[in-house]
Amino acid sequence: MAAGTAGGLGLNLADFLFLRQARAEQKSYANLEPKADSLIHIFLPGGIAHQESFDPKPFSPIEYRGDLGVTKTTTGEVFSETLPQLAGCADKLTVIRSMTHGEAAHERGTHNMFTGYKPSPALIYPSFGSVVSHEYGSRNNLPPYVCIPTTPNEFAGSGYLSSSYGPFSLGADPAAGGFRVRDLNVAGDVDEKRFERRKSALATINQFLAQRSSSDNVQAMDTFYERAYSLVTSPAAREAFNIEAEPAELREQYGRHQAGQRMLMARRLVEAGVRLVTLTYGGWDFHAGIAGNMRRDMPAFDQALSMLLKDLDQRGLLERTLVMVSSEFGRTPKVNKDGGRDHWPKVFSVMLAGGGIQRGLIYGSSDATGSEPEFDPVSPEDLATTVYHQLGIVADKELMAPGDRPIEIVDGGRVIKELLA
Repeated sequence: MAAGTAGGLGLNLADFLFLRQARAEQKSYANLEPKADSLIHIFLPGGIAHQESFDPKPFSPIEYRGDLGVTKTTTGEVFSETLPQLAGCADKLTVIRSMTHGEAAHERGTHNMFTGYKPSPALIYPSFGSVVSHEYGSRNNLPPYVCIPTTPNEFAGSGYLSSSYGPFSLGADPAAGGFRVRDLNVAGDVDEKRFERRKSALATINQFLAQRSSSDNVQAMDTFYERAYSLVTSPAAREAFNIEAEPAELREQYGRHQAGQRMLMARRLVEAGVRLVTLTYGGWDFHAGIAGNMRRDMPAFDQALSMLLKDLDQRGLLERTLVMVSSEFGRTPKVNKDGGRDHWPKVFSVMLAGGGIQRGLIYGSSDATGSEPEFDPVSPEDLATTVYHQLGIVADKELMAPGDRPIEIVDGGRVIKELLA
């Protein structure tokens, strides 16, 4: 009967069997066993050049390859000369060299890479962190989704989901002197009894408002207050943010700079129980002088990220912690007249490590000039579906948008099985 119905829709038997197999494969992911407990998403805003990082083109003409050389990796590949330490631990990571989409504007490319969706004027989609927060909630009295140092952009939020699934932002840079996370301590003149009286009074007000309004803002604020109480009243939760507890030697190994201390804080947070940490580092929109700018800014990133992978591995955390390094797009194949590269979404690179991802793999490739994918193109939908799969989240699960509209977490992506260990 099913085959007959498919025939009525213009499908032949081969089409029907293909669809049945696809549906069976889809159902095989319905009860996922998560390979990763946490995700550290390192976002490099501005559009980092794949040619000057993970996908150099040493045999291309000078106007394509640029002025930087290469460094050999432990797996026999080459990275840019700007990544010698990551090249030395390439056996711990995977690079996708065939990421591609069609959005050349910063905002639209960022939306793609934080949500797995193309931007839409009709709907704001939730970020990775907010979906994880919605699906799993908090752990060990810690916020499920934390941004370091602040929420990096408007697309890192909860989208059509309740704002209660939005991120907790540190509000300060861990690399700064006298670093303290805002709002983690009760004011000095408030003792425990006074704190409880205030909490009780606020609960009464919230109950009054909730009875008269179904506003998301009221419900979200109630959720935020409960999470804040958990943080304030839990010494163990507060301690997760205490980067000063780290040995001075380890802090030096990460680097006493923004990249190093942000990544060290990320490790502390996932180790304590935070499910998803988003951090940003640098600004990579180099339309001019790209070689000099990369030589200036990449060493700190290279030091910090290589140390993060080694530290997670030594602590036995890497297998259960997925690390993703992404940017909104890549840069043009040719160096421009100002010695820079312009926006280029047709092909760029993403790095993954841990969380059940293969080690020492290069997946896909760009062509000889870094202009477009040559093999195995990967879309933001594919990347998002694969990441959610490793976290135990079914990417085509439907969440409810305003107006009771069911919206898939990701629409149309596939799990890239070749990436999985």
